[in-house]
Amino acid sequence: MTKTETGVSLFIRSMQNLIVIDPEIMSGEPCFAGTRVPVKNLFDYLETGETIESFLDDFPTVSREQALKVLDRSEALLISEEATA
Repeated sequence: MTKTETGVSLFIRSMQNLIVIDPEIMSGEPCFAGTRVPVKNLFDYLETGETIESFLDDFPTVSREQALKVLDRSEALLISEEATA
């Protein structure tokens, strides 16, 4: 990570193959690549106590690998940001 690169910008760069932010797709809301499923939906499901299996059943265009990588990278960002706080 360069001196000018923040944890958030590194996170966004690491998500380029997983998440797409395009004004033509869901008005620019971050979505799982290759889908029209907002990433926020995954977090909403988990916050309400739903399982990842339930999310994947309801959004079959999202692969298990995509969902798990987003969660892993999100966790890594939070841990790295916590360490620098």
